[in-house]
Amino acid sequence: MITFDDFQKVDIRIGRIIEAVNFPEARKPSYKLKIDLGPEIGVKKSSAQLTKNYSIDQLVGMNVLCVVNFPPRQIGPFFSEVLTLGVPDESNECVLIAPTKNVPLGGRLF
Repeated sequence: MITFDDFQKVDIRIGRIIEAVNFPEARKPSYKLKIDLGPEIGVKKSSAQLTKNYSIDQLVGMNVLCVVNFPPRQIGPFFSEVLTLGVPDESNECVLIAPTKNVPLGGRLF
C-alpha cells in the first residue's frame, strides 16, 4: 500500500498532443508524440504504443494525461520525457485517458 502523500508525489498533468509520427525503430508498433503541457512545463516528448486504437490524425489535438516527474526513459534512439497514461481495452491495447472537456493545459490531476 502507498499513502496519499506517496500518491501526491506523482505529478499528473493535462496536455494536448501537438504532433504524432510513426516510430519505426521501436520494438512494438508505436508513435512518437509531442505534447504541450502548458507554459509552466512546455512541450515534452513521449513514446506510446497506440497504433491499434488511434491513427496519427486522431491523436493530434487530443487532450491526454501525463506523468511529468519521472526521469526520461530511452526507448531505442528516442528519449521519452513524460509517461502518457492509458488503460487496456479488451485486447490489452492502450486506450488513452483523454478528458473531453476543454481544460487549461498543464492543470494538475487532483
